[in-house]
Amino acid sequence: MMNFVEELRWRGMVHDVMPGTEELLMKEQTAGYLGIDPTADSLHIGHLVGVMMLKHLQRSGHTPVALVGGATGMIGDPSMKSAERNLLDEETLRHNQEAIKKQLARFLDFESDIPNKAILVNNYDWMKDYSFLSFIRDIGKHITVNYMMAKDSVKKRLSGESSEGMSFTEFSYQLLQGYDFLHLYREMGVRLQVGGSDQWGNITTGTELIRRVEGGEAYALVCPLITKADGGKFGKTESGNVWLDSRYTSPYQFYQFWLNVSDADAQKYIRIFTSLSQEEIAALVAEQQSAPHLRPLQKRLAEEVTVMVHSRGDYEMAVNASQILFGQSTSEMLRSIDETTFLQVFEGVPQFVVSREKLSAGIKAVDLLTDDSAVFPSRSEMRKTVQAGGVMINKEKLELFDETIGLSHLIGDKYILAQRGKKNYYLLIAE
Repeated sequence: MMNFVEELRWRGMVHDVMPGTEELLMKEQTAGYLGIDPTADSLHIGHLVGVMMLKHLQRSGHTPVALVGGATGMIGDPSMKSAERNLLDEETLRHNQEAIKKQLARFLDFESDIPNKAILVNNYDWMKDYSFLSFIRDIGKHITVNYMMAKDSVKKRLSGESSEGMSFTEFSYQLLQGYDFLHLYREMGVRLQVGGSDQWGNITTGTELIRRVEGGEAYALVCPLITKADGGKFGKTESGNVWLDSRYTSPYQFYQFWLNVSDADAQKYIRIFTSLSQEEIAALVAEQQSAPHLRPLQKRLAEEVTVMVHSRGDYEMAVNASQILFGQSTSEMLRSIDETTFLQVFEGVPQFVVSREKLSAGIKAVDLLTDDSAVFPSRSEMRKTVQAGGVMINKEKLELFDETIGLSHLIGDKYILAQRGKKNYYLLIAE
């Protein structure tokens, strides 16, 4: 049996662990759970650390339990937050749960007949009929207000300069999360909860509840909150979160995110976000140190995570799309990528609308690139650049300045990519 705690430790994924956790996991097959906030119908890469913890748990022979917080998601966790969140209705929560399970299935085995196959649960299922009176009588009496007030998540929220305080709803959050652990301990024998370091207070409330109510032993392991080497927030771009769902973040944008991380971050992230072995990572780090300009760490990181989250085909398409601007590519490659990716690759390049009618009749390249668009300021300059081999249409060299351009040149029946020199791109849109 692989040592789960040791595996996480060398990967830099252990911030705090309760004494006895490692011994328990080495002694017997154990079920461990991670809580996932269902406020969107997609996970983003901030969730990936916890999901990778569950993946390693399953690889270590234990049972991963993914808990979608349908009930707690209706309230909102005060940890690391400065304001309360919007509450969700049940229909939205159920939709989000199904979407999240599909994404988790790319990391965890829910379907096969292995003895430790993954399980998905929703705490709304055991909370929806639990009356308030019953809850405070059965659970509330076991945890003191003093105990709850001592938690960092509560103290930080109450002492914040701009804080308007904390509602009883959010104050009760740790009690609800603690009850989840107690319920899973009773019903499924779950004895471990994993999460981010901001969850330590909530998780240990659960272990304390299990001890006081059942006289049982339960354990906790939390990972550090992931940061960037420059102090910036991990997983955020100018356009917001980096999502796992291609509707929100395309595979090309996803791939580019990982490809563009710094050397220091790549060395950290490749341990956290892939299942590569210690030896493979050490070899990549050595390769990076000897030839940093080749960026082997970033390339392998981007490949591993893109294939894991999307597919090998999506990864190859993202590489092809990247080569259009940054390397060698062909007209076939240009035509092989989907329209969304195509437009993302050429976001920000000058665009011109050209006449579809003229294209259908055939138009000379010199007219298209000077009169009908401003790719060249004059016909003479275009003629010189063509003669020097510096003009390309859809990544194919233009041999004659008066060559006929027609509808057959359109990519996706809509676009023509003109290139002047090595780095100047122009997008012509037929309308």
